Amino acid sequence: MNAEIIAVGSELLLGQITNTNAQFLSQHLAELGINVHHHSVVGDNMDRLIHVVQEAEKRAHLLIFTGGLGPTKDDLTKEAIAAHIGRELVYHEEALRSMEKYFMKTKRIMTENNKKQALVMKGATVLPNDHGMAPGMFLQAGNHHYMLLPGPPREMQPMFIQYGKTALAGLLEKVEKIDSRVLRFFGIGEAALEMAVEDLLVNQKNPTIAPLAGDGEVTLRITAKHESEEEARRMIQEAEDEILRRVGHYFYGYDNTTIAAELADLLKRKHVTIAAAESLTGGLFQSELAAAPGISSVFKGGVVCYTKEIKQQLVRVKAATIAEHGTVSEACAIELAENIRALLDADIGISFTGVAGPDPLEGKETGTVWIGIAQRKGSAKAFRLHLSGSRSGIRKRSVKYGCHYLLQTLNIE
Repeated sequence: MNAEIIAVGSELLLGQITNTNAQFLSQHLAELGINVHHHSVVGDNMDRLIHVVQEAEKRAHLLIFTGGLGPTKDDLTKEAIAAHIGRELVYHEEALRSMEKYFMKTKRIMTENNKKQALVMKGATVLPNDHGMAPGMFLQAGNHHYMLLPGPPREMQPMFIQYGKTALAGLLEKVEKIDSRVLRFFGIGEAALEMAVEDLLVNQKNPTIAPLAGDGEVTLRITAKHESEEEARRMIQEAEDEILRRVGHYFYGYDNTTIAAELADLLKRKHVTIAAAESLTGGLFQSELAAAPGISSVFKGGVVCYTKEIKQQLVRVKAATIAEHGTVSEACAIELAENIRALLDADIGISFTGVAGPDPLEGKETGTVWIGIAQRKGSAKAFRLHLSGSRSGIRKRSVKYGCHYLLQTLNIE
């Protein structure tokens, strides 16, 4: 069964609210083995809505609507569907009584247009609204099924979980599970990653593999479909093992994690304490690290040392180092990392210094970044980056690179 999710509401097109309903429904439909190939959004207009329905019917067996079930004149989803499939709208007495009780309880006057919310298509299975006024509905006409749900997520989500999924499960001869896993990579570009797994992408059937790039990172989503959830996960694991055999060096975590969260977890598991000295990142690394629960067990603290005077006064970088090499240099990055580690008695120290732009600094072009790492044992080292993009982007990517180098350093030990 293929489905299309149609969100109704001009406020969505105007950007006044975000369409989170489509994401929610897609995730739960996948659990039922129902494929979602299209999301549509249409404004509060009868003709345009009917046109969208006609197009959706050409490519989907199941149409799920969110929004347009309210009391106002521009709430016209059920009116449009009823007109399109030739169904009469009738009052649902239970919903009407529930609305009347609500208005009596709250000592408010129930206006005539509120009754509109109790109208349902004749013959439809009514989906109770335990968190609002307008009930949803589910019905079949010809070769298509239609499900109408309210727009507010606090009403739509429990209605779908409690009643909608049950109605859909009853349609399916067998429920195939769709399971997916996202692999997250850093330090490799989208093109390079795709080349490394090109044959897997070309020959994919089940499971499928989809690359996605964004915010300096690359992900691969592996999706498998099978009646057995256990078998779907086995198929995903098999594909993951082959991918990591090729590009595992750049892999850092799964699904919705972040590289900073993975670093925090590794520091805690290894009981490694850390301190930071930040120049161009201005405390961004420490902020990301501090977001992790329980990080106080390993995060000693740090210094934002933006000017050369503060680098010298607080982190004790030698004046000779800055005079000879400048603040944007390997020597300065190493000295910052070594000194902050020693000053805060941490197992590891990290430093960030560079040029976020838009103007050059000390003859260094925008995007020149040095990241220093020092440990209790062994010599300190620094990594040079040549980044492009906006000032904000350079700073954020510098932090991610710092996390990346720390993960590599800690995993080698």
